[in-house]
Amino acid sequence: MAFTGKLETEEEIKSSPQKFWGAIKDNTDLLGKILPEVFKSIEVIEGDGKSVGSIRHIKYAEGVPISYSTERIETVDEANMMASYSLIDGDIMAGFYNKMKATAQVIPKGNGSILKWILEFEKANEEVPDPSAIMEFGIKTFHDIDAYLLNA
Repeated sequence: MAFTGKLETEEEIKSSPQKFWGAIKDNTDLLGKILPEVFKSIEVIEGDGKSVGSIRHIKYAEGVPISYSTERIETVDEANMMASYSLIDGDIMAGFYNKMKATAQVIPKGNGSILKWILEFEKANEEVPDPSAIMEFGIKTFHDIDAYLLNA
């Protein structure tokens, strides 16, 4: 029996869609610069870190609830400003989640954007909670990117 689920949110972003989409695509280089207190290092271990099939290993800073993750870029859709990533390794996978996929889509709205953020997952067992903390972590990171872009 599979214990699958999906969490979704839409967040208002003040940055222009093009600027925010650019930051999502370039987040391999950007995250450590913007949030060194969260992201200790992001190493591209396959591909260029921006295109489908690229794999990167992320080490998180001390104090962050997880220590590392490895993710693969699954889709990059320029026309719809959408990208998705699958978690393929990491301490949250060990005994908690069998699969996890995150999708971010930037939707133009007025002078700013709407960020549609979807987290699809398969729990290792029914006792494992929904990954709400991971969802919140993603939302906070996106708002931090937005704040950085507005001040850049």
